[in-house]
Amino acid sequence: MARTGNGGTGGNGANGGPAGGARLRPARRPELRLPALEPYDGAELEPDGDYDGLEFRDVDVAGQDGGGARFMDCALTGCGLDGTRLHRARFLDTRLTAPRGVGTDLAESTLRDVELVDARLGGVQLHGAVLERVVVRGGKIDYLNLRRARLKDVVFEGCVLVEPDFGGAELTRVEFVDCALRGADLTAATLRDVDLRGAAPLEIARGVDRLSGAVISTGQLLDLAPVLAAEAGIRVEG
Repeated sequence: MARTGNGGTGGNGANGGPAGGARLRPARRPELRLPALEPYDGAELEPDGDYDGLEFRDVDVAGQDGGGARFMDCALTGCGLDGTRLHRARFLDTRLTAPRGVGTDLAESTLRDVELVDARLGGVQLHGAVLERVVVRGGKIDYLNLRRARLKDVVFEGCVLVEPDFGGAELTRVEFVDCALRGADLTAATLRDVDLRGAAPLEIARGVDRLSGAVISTGQLLDLAPVLAAEAGIRVEG
């Protein structure tokens, strides 16, 4: 089972971000306390399967179909997820450690009270997904698709995100801590209490106009100045 730490409180401005002088509301992190787990028997994943209190260790589920499955109080360690279909799956009170794979389909899935640690993933489909009280710690994820996803109380910590797509997504109480954010797409995204100060580098490829509702540092503002000027139609000449 997971316990959640309570974040601070603070008012919001009319644009959804912190009001002037109000404190940024931090993300609430999951605190997982997994029970004693039974080893997974290695059978192929089943659509709409129910997996409770299991440990998946070094299991390769590449190309398997677990669409609509529920994983509760589980630990997945060192699993291969190449092309695994987990569309509309639910991960509850679960830890995923060192998953690897390309093209994992997690579209419209639910991740609640989840830790994702040291991932090595590419082209993960999480569009339309719901992430609540999730920590992504360490590792590298290329081309993460979070279009129209809803993220609430999510922390990206010590990880590298290459060209993540947040197009049309809703981000509420999301933190980037000691992580690299390269070529992010924020087109039509909505940000509320989003802390980007710990992202280095912070690279916004598209949607810089959607940063209302986020907090950045002075240094990041200077780095983003050319993009902001271009967005505002300002011509800068030396």
